[in-house]
Amino acid sequence: MYRPNKYQAYQANAVFTASPAQLVLMLFDGALKFLNIAIDGFKHQDPLDFNLTVHQNTQKAQAILRELKACLDPEKGAEFADKMSALYDYFDRRLQQGNLKKEREPLEEVSRHLHVLRDAWKEMMEKQSPVHPSALAPQAPVGEWSATG
Repeated sequence: MYRPNKYQAYQANAVFTASPAQLVLMLFDGALKFLNIAIDGFKHQDPLDFNLTVHQNTQKAQAILRELKACLDPEKGAEFADKMSALYDYFDRRLQQGNLKKEREPLEEVSRHLHVLRDAWKEMMEKQSPVHPSALAPQAPVGEWSATG
């Protein structure tokens, strides 16, 4: 009998109930998560672990960047959309270079820039929201989880 994982159900609910601005923030967080895993992959001594970790997680970050680019709306700001599209293309190329040559620096560069964009996006959300964003975060169902486990 199939029983869904409670954490996966919680994550799915968070995505389905998030505002468009929160979804963009989640995409930034996801890209940064996968870049951090890829960068940590450079520590692996085993060549297979090293290559798979760097490759797979860099590709996941690239897929998220492509999704961020697809979310741009030129009708709401053509100049902004054009600049962000070019920036996402640059990030994608840098990640491709880093993945192909197995170089850490391009991944770190993109990660630094994404942190700046993510923080700016979150600040913009906080300024536009009358309620602090942490109050908008989905809450764990009462009785499902506890602080002690």
